[in-house]
Amino acid sequence: MGRHDGNVAIVTGAGRGIGRAIAETLAAEGATVVATDVDEGSAKDTAAAVGGTGIAADVSDRAAVDALVAQVREQHGRIDVLVNNAGYDEVGPFVDSDPDRWGRIIGINLVGVLNTCHAVLPVMVEQLRGAVVNLGSDAGRVGSSGEAVYSAAKGGVIAFTKTIARETARHQVRANCVCPGPTDTALFASVVEGNDRLRDALIKAIPMRRLAQPADLAPMVSFLASDEAGFVTGQTVSVSGGMSMS
Repeated sequence: MGRHDGNVAIVTGAGRGIGRAIAETLAAEGATVVATDVDEGSAKDTAAAVGGTGIAADVSDRAAVDALVAQVREQHGRIDVLVNNAGYDEVGPFVDSDPDRWGRIIGINLVGVLNTCHAVLPVMVEQLRGAVVNLGSDAGRVGSSGEAVYSAAKGGVIAFTKTIARETARHQVRANCVCPGPTDTALFASVVEGNDRLRDALIKAIPMRRLAQPADLAPMVSFLASDEAGFVTGQTVSVSGGMSMS
């Protein structure tokens, strides 16, 4: 018996990196996975790999999120797990940033989480069962130079997660937040592209002296989404090789 047997799980940003690793882990542990990504091809690739369903969805677009949730309910009748992994970043000093670009960072990282939770939580409340795992970031816990707007958005995700955990606990719905440190993904590669000094400095700041791999994050997400964590809610867990500690 897998820890997610019978569960229907939505994973956003599942086309690659951390999201794909989460989708693979949940599926391996018995879940029926709905892999969503703004890129339809990558969503369907992940779905094919895990025996699930791939749906294109931009989480910053509420109409797209509503259509996604309606399709999942029509096909599966329930939603047991929501993993908000979709993310986006642009790196540089805040004073040099373009205010016209702030909206995209906030829209994907924070508004996207609000959209999906607003659409899915009523389903879970009606079921009297469900688990939400939001991917925050250590940047949202302790700050990160060059990532001011991203840090603000992820800080919002952490606070939002605690609030919905309080509001939905009486309905047996849980919400927790996993905060990765620097992780070896395509997004990270784009951030440090051409800047080996930055990459080396980040690795040296990690006590375990390596970047996280997507597979390092997935087991924690799976645990928090499972009944094994049935009395855990409103928590923020850093998976960063010790880069930040409470």
